[in-house]
Amino acid sequence: MPKDTYYLTAHCPGNLGTVDVVTRYLREQGCYVVEMQTFDDVLSRHFFIRAEFRPPREHLFDEHAFCSEFASRAAGFDMQWQLTARHYRPNVVIMVSRLDHCLNDLLYRYRTGQLAVEIPAIISNHPDLQRLADWHHIPYYHLPVSDENRDEQEAQILGIINECDADLVVLARYMQVLSPAMCTELTGRAINIHHSLLPGFRGANPYHQAYEKGVKLVGATAHYINNDLDEGPIITQGVEMVDHSHYPEQLIAKGKDIECITLARAVQHHIEQRVFLHNGKTVVFTS
Repeated sequence: MPKDTYYLTAHCPGNLGTVDVVTRYLREQGCYVVEMQTFDDVLSRHFFIRAEFRPPREHLFDEHAFCSEFASRAAGFDMQWQLTARHYRPNVVIMVSRLDHCLNDLLYRYRTGQLAVEIPAIISNHPDLQRLADWHHIPYYHLPVSDENRDEQEAQILGIINECDADLVVLARYMQVLSPAMCTELTGRAINIHHSLLPGFRGANPYHQAYEKGVKLVGATAHYINNDLDEGPIITQGVEMVDHSHYPEQLIAKGKDIECITLARAVQHHIEQRVFLHNGKTVVFTS
């Protein structure tokens, strides 16, 4: 895909002309639509659209003029919208505890250019992954947490996030429950990953519990955080069949692989403006 494209994303109440107001304007501006996806939610009567387009001459494209004119047209539809350049690399702060598989995967995709982001900071409540961050020349903040200093520690985390001007926070197996205030502060811009086993196995050693029950599916869920533990609006999910021949260690290994892929896909969808968060649930236009 050419790097000179832009994402125009919008949502509004579902009314006649919502597609036309976007497509007509792009045509009038001489923009070539590379990809377009729409969804009309008949239950909530809400409309969603994502258009990736290439302007006629990227080096002459006036984003301010484009937005100013489109704003006047979108206002009549009560449309909330956003224009994002594909070449923009959002700042992503990663939070992690001791498990390194998701962090390793994200850093590999970052290092090889598969994930077009900047990572200005890695935050952890343990010192274990300092060397991995150092190898990638990324600042590593070790902020231990306990019941006594939790508020202070979260204030430090938010300070780093704000200082980095983070567009997104990724909890790459950060094994701490965030406070309601923290969740509210990061609404719509913090993604978490966790295993998905059915039945639900909570507490210590979930894969060993799953093995004892003869589980047949191993999966993972990536979602935006909210005040309900591991129950935020879902972005991506992954699943794979297993059987009686998979011992706990094999289930764990398979689960880690699925977590890596599922989390990376969620981050990719987010930075490509494919995810709409509306009324506590998501609309995701997959590639």
